[in-house]
Amino acid sequence: MEAVRKPKNQWPALGTLLLRDGAVTELQLERALELQRAHPARRLGEILIDQGFVEPVAISRVLAEQHELAFVELDKRAIDLTAALLLPEQLARRYRALPIEFLDDGSLLVAVADPTNVMFSDELRLAVGMPVRICVASPEEIEVATTTVNDEPLIEELVTGPIEDDASILDLNHETPAVVFVNKAIAGALDAQASDIHFTAQPGQLLVRIRVDGVMRELSRVSRVQAPAVVSRLKIMGGLDIAERRAPQDGRVSVRRGDESLDVRMATLPTTFGEKVTLRILSQGTAPDSLASLGMSPRTLAALERAVSQPFGAVVVVGPTGSGKTTTLFTCLQLLNSPDRQITTIEDPVEYRVEGLDQVEVNPRAGLTFAGGLRSILRSDPDVLLVGEIRDEETAQIAFRAAMTGHLILTTLHAQTAAASIQRLADMNIERSILATSINCIVGQRLARKVCESCCVPSDPNGELLVDLGLSDVVPEEACFVRAIGCRECGDTGYRGRTPLFEVMEMTDEIAELVGAPTREIEAMAVSQGMTTLRGDGVRLAAAGITTLEEIRRVAGETRTDAGQADAPRSRVPSVRRAANRDPQS
Repeated sequence: MEAVRKPKNQWPALGTLLLRDGAVTELQLERALELQRAHPARRLGEILIDQGFVEPVAISRVLAEQHELAFVELDKRAIDLTAALLLPEQLARRYRALPIEFLDDGSLLVAVADPTNVMFSDELRLAVGMPVRICVASPEEIEVATTTVNDEPLIEELVTGPIEDDASILDLNHETPAVVFVNKAIAGALDAQASDIHFTAQPGQLLVRIRVDGVMRELSRVSRVQAPAVVSRLKIMGGLDIAERRAPQDGRVSVRRGDESLDVRMATLPTTFGEKVTLRILSQGTAPDSLASLGMSPRTLAALERAVSQPFGAVVVVGPTGSGKTTTLFTCLQLLNSPDRQITTIEDPVEYRVEGLDQVEVNPRAGLTFAGGLRSILRSDPDVLLVGEIRDEETAQIAFRAAMTGHLILTTLHAQTAAASIQRLADMNIERSILATSINCIVGQRLARKVCESCCVPSDPNGELLVDLGLSDVVPEEACFVRAIGCRECGDTGYRGRTPLFEVMEMTDEIAELVGAPTREIEAMAVSQGMTTLRGDGVRLAAAGITTLEEIRRVAGETRTDAGQADAPRSRVPSVRRAANRDPQS
């Protein structure tokens, strides 16, 4: 006998909606209700899915409608990774829930598979540390999305630095959202080969940006509600006082990822909207094995090799922070490192560990400063001494006097150009006579982004840019300029990796006589004697298809002097040639 069917107005609400949408038939619904009567603990939707009468997504849709909630399809929308990581993976799987978006009202939108479970809404709020709003998604899509956002490996043993007492991080254990977020942010920065990570407090959020190839880009962001926990986690890693929020602090932490070891410097800064934390990533790698590998032009390379080969005097490398000065100096040490020389370095921090050198790291807390360490080192009979940076008058006086008394000094200085560094040192009260007699050469340096070889295209040179650079009539005869486009490989920037620009000003008799004169006159004399300026070296690299004129103007600036032009062969601005040969030495 055919089963007696209920009138439609007596179907359960879920069944009525499914019938309305055509997701099930009346026979299928009646069969599911019979099974539910035999097993009262089972839900109707669960039975319909198990019997194959309806797709899970259909159940989710009508559940959302029943509870007046939004229905989302996770496979068709972007998920905010920082939001998703606020809920630990084990809780996401237990609740079948996934945070997907920060809302303008300061709450967190969470997709759930079962909106009928009203018990865990408070648990979700406590777990993520902020108010939540619920939407509905199919359980299968939540499962897939949860796996996707948690499948990237975290940094292995992230903290190996100053934390000595495990009890100090009990309130921020490795399963908390703050720890996961920080680990993921650092991992993302390392994947992008960033040099710096900035955790910046902004109204309503904590913005995470990274510096890649010298240019800032956004990595992620997190709600301001979570910002204190993230900042506290960072400060614990750096051995800083988490209770001190009004004064700047400095710290450090070692990071290991696989076989790679990195030293990370940390600095906090109180700002209007909260504390900012900056991480400087210092890879403990190896310097290039020869000066030729730095890509200098033959004339520039010869000038630097002459200066480094002298038994005494000073070689000064100048440029802004992060311009590769230390790398250049350690490459010079590769040329000098031999058993018959005693080489000592004093650095902050030690960036390259080199066999055969005595390397000292400054420690102001222990009373070891550049000046104090330099005095001690000079009593230890060094032949060659690398001073990581000249920051003050006392260090400068000791270093340059040592260069006059039989020591070869390699050091760095913050100055815009090689010629401008003369005035910079004079401002430190170094006597003109000492500068004129102690300096072998001054190297100006910048790092320019290299074009991405996967997407760059040949291009005619931009005549206006050449005019801005002061080099409109100077381009190599064999030129193959290119244009940056952008692709997936380079993060749509058009650039990938960096290459150095150099200018080497030798301290000739003519330049020594100009010490104390305006910077423009010093640079003009150096150019007349064959020095290629930073801009001129940049045009050489752009003409070789390694970088672009736009990038050279960004890092080297427009011409501000009438110092003359670089020593490249003169010609009219050529038409573009295919970028088949990118040898920077050409």
